[in-house]
Amino acid sequence: MSTAQPGMLYGVGVGPGDPELLTLKAVRLIRNADRVAYLANGEGRSQAREIARLALAEAKAGQQEIPVVMPMSRDRTLANKVYDEVAIQIAQCLRQGEKVVFLCEGDPLFFGSFAYLLERLQDSYSCHVVPGISSVNAAAATLAQPLTLLKESFAVVTGRHTDEQLRQTLQQHDSVVIMKAGEARPRILAALDAAGRRDDARYLEYIGRDNQQVEAEVAQLPAEKGPYFSLFVVTRHQRGDSG
Repeated sequence: MSTAQPGMLYGVGVGPGDPELLTLKAVRLIRNADRVAYLANGEGRSQAREIARLALAEAKAGQQEIPVVMPMSRDRTLANKVYDEVAIQIAQCLRQGEKVVFLCEGDPLFFGSFAYLLERLQDSYSCHVVPGISSVNAAAATLAQPLTLLKESFAVVTGRHTDEQLRQTLQQHDSVVIMKAGEARPRILAALDAAGRRDDARYLEYIGRDNQQVEAEVAQLPAEKGPYFSLFVVTRHQRGDSG
């Protein structure tokens, strides 16, 4: 009796929201995968799947999907349990020689959930990563504004950093992107004021999606929590001094 060859796991970035920003390679792999996995909320909705919907509409016959319901909690114990369980499920598919695609919003290895599966599976199975456009790059494109030029420094932080870390980063670097603003938006606005950078900031929500919002005047933003898919782009206005 023949033994099935080990399958292949692909972490596929689907970009920030616009289905047309998927790479050709991502579309090909999604269409030809035996199984497609993605994170979903308690109601079964998945942002990554929604972005990849056009590619999934042309999937090969027999393709099956693996929704991974992730609890919305900061308790990493719960999340790690889910990743452990889905890693076991995917490993079973790989042992059967299947090609499994795991969809990731943005880029799989830039604040991407695929990183947690990769560390669980890469020592035993063939794993490949298809990069996607991150929300950072999509934000710069939406604003039609360079992130960095010449000798400018650039940093990425998130709303989970402390107030002091946010302030220091804003003071030390020319360009800063603050991701996952969400609940931290009041603290981020305060950090921008403390660092004297409010006028340098732009705010974006749901980049590349139908409900995209851009606020160029951050002073107009209410100091209350915003959606999870939001970020601040902070850049120096006088770029002639950066050479």
